[in-house]
Amino acid sequence: MSNTFGTLFRLTSFGESHGAAVGGIVDGCPSRIPLDEAMVQRQLNRRRPGQSAVTTPRQEADRVRLLSGWSEGVTLGTPIGFSIENTDLRPGDYREALGAPRPSHADYTYRVKYGVAAASGGGRASARETAARVVGGAIAEAFLGPRYGIAITAWTSRVGGAEAPDLLATGFTRDDVDATPVRCPDAKAAEAMVREIEAARADGDSIGGVVTCVCRHVPAGWGEPVFDKASALLAHAMLSLPACKGVEIGSGFGAAAMRGSAHNDAFVRRPDGSLGTGTNRSGGVQGGITNGEPIWFRVAFKPTATIAKPQASVDYEGRDISVASKGRHDPCVVPRAVPVVEAMTALVLADLALLSEVHAARLL
Repeated sequence: MSNTFGTLFRLTSFGESHGAAVGGIVDGCPSRIPLDEAMVQRQLNRRRPGQSAVTTPRQEADRVRLLSGWSEGVTLGTPIGFSIENTDLRPGDYREALGAPRPSHADYTYRVKYGVAAASGGGRASARETAARVVGGAIAEAFLGPRYGIAITAWTSRVGGAEAPDLLATGFTRDDVDATPVRCPDAKAAEAMVREIEAARADGDSIGGVVTCVCRHVPAGWGEPVFDKASALLAHAMLSLPACKGVEIGSGFGAAAMRGSAHNDAFVRRPDGSLGTGTNRSGGVQGGITNGEPIWFRVAFKPTATIAKPQASVDYEGRDISVASKGRHDPCVVPRAVPVVEAMTALVLADLALLSEVHAARLL
């Protein structure tokens, strides 16, 4: 099982959804980067369960404890270890999974691959694991912000049939995103999204949605073709997330219906004399290398697999059964996925930054 992400800036995570804790190690972070637990905790608070009426009622404080790799507010350049205690455990809610694979969960596939599965919850396949990613991403942002001025902002752009207008040109902040419980900075769209989630929950069901992310001030020249393109690494990062079913970078699938003359991003000279593009259908990446324009992409998340509505299935002996979850779950994962998308984006960009610095050193 691969539990490590990254080449030079690496995150290794550990822990199961109903184990004692989740946590990880960030290796490769440069020294003397300003860092404190409060900085990391702010992002982790945005992901934690039980934060609004449209998320899971599981109550976890999600208090991070930095164990190593920093001192007196700065990183040491050594591995940064951290842990997050699990406290609100209810293993009895998951007894049904011991004898039957839950529809669209990882119970069956983990059992086939390893011969054993976690006794409660989703184990490593649970979204609980993403808490470690958020910590790693916060550390990556502590490096990217001061050194490169990079700003990463994600928001909920769709829930079910409710979709926000194009907000890419809007200069909103994370505080604006967090002003609504669904993390959509457009108030009208946010209200419609809440209604979609509430309707699904009332039916004992769940619903999917889309997160859009934009990364500003990313320098041109980042990316490692041919197989480690910036776009490929972002897609890898997003598709590693629980419930992610698709990634579109720039114009994405919409480009399939366009002609080249309409899709191409023509170059222009900026006021400072540098080159840029008049449009950004490329999503800030051309030939797998960043071009200096904002990187933007969309991430599609499926409806939460855990639902209260009875579903016909079979147990491990092949006998017909009915499955209805008694566990706690998000009726829509998208609002809590927003900081996780930002975290994985930061990990990719931090890795690309270090790879770019190594490449630049070789040219000297």
